[in-house]
Amino acid sequence: MKHLLGINDLSPEEIQDVLNRADYYAKALADGRWDRAKLDNKIVLTLFFENSTRTLTSFDIAAKRLGADVVNWNVQTSSIKKDESFSDTIDTLSAMNPDAIVIRHSEYGAPGFVAGRVNCPVINAGDSWREHPTQALLDALTIIQEKGSLNGLIISICGDVAHSRVANSNAQLLTKMGANVRFVAPEFLMPQKLPAQGIACFDNIEEGIKDADVVMCLRIQKERMDRGSIPSDAAYFNKYGLTLERLSHAKPDVLVMHPGPMNRGVEIADDVADDPTRSLMKKQVSNGIPTRMAVLDMLMGE
Repeated sequence: MKHLLGINDLSPEEIQDVLNRADYYAKALADGRWDRAKLDNKIVLTLFFENSTRTLTSFDIAAKRLGADVVNWNVQTSSIKKDESFSDTIDTLSAMNPDAIVIRHSEYGAPGFVAGRVNCPVINAGDSWREHPTQALLDALTIIQEKGSLNGLIISICGDVAHSRVANSNAQLLTKMGANVRFVAPEFLMPQKLPAQGIACFDNIEEGIKDADVVMCLRIQKERMDRGSIPSDAAYFNKYGLTLERLSHAKPDVLVMHPGPMNRGVEIADDVADDPTRSLMKKQVSNGIPTRMAVLDMLMGE
């Protein structure tokens, strides 16, 4: 890989290579034994034009675990606030010769635009509702750790699928690796074009999660839609919220995931989110570190 711009660009073999490296780092972190100087004297530049807790922090920690220095660029204090163009900002930062750029942007395809203007690897940390590849990779690692494989699993992705870059990247990765993906959402939150072939669509949550091995919830992204189309939070939860009663339609050993941030009482009930045997949300956050270490290593390591 020269860049990581989206799951759509990766073959199943390349996806497996990243997952293998991520699994290596997950075990190495648990044992306390890995090459802490792997990226010594390298600089990772993070450009986040949208807010982030999990992704930004885990990229920062992942890079530092490997010995890299991290520069967190702040849009609020940048020359963009003085009306500098996006392309001029990128050209200016590229002239400072970072060794990798991690970017999150609200514009569709922005990471690809950046990759065409710089001389270092570019990693997409989320663009518009197009893709969020490292989230899909860490989700896959988490599922494999629990289930052993992705092949043949029924994975239901529920909620605001239409505006979710996480859903797009997950659907592409999971179908490439042999899983059966379902989208579960009301009609106005279902995408007009599916990101991968073979996805089954449901507007009834009980039917959509029936016999599922994994249920992945998504928040309603009110910032990306016409607010007039949004039902009240209570009405949405009554019809589509994941409760223990609804979860009984899935397999007895079903696992529950959520990429965060999570809106309790909207897309998911407290007792589901906090279920000690089914909920994988904390493990997803933990797996962000080794997964992003793997990506940085593969793109920047010698």
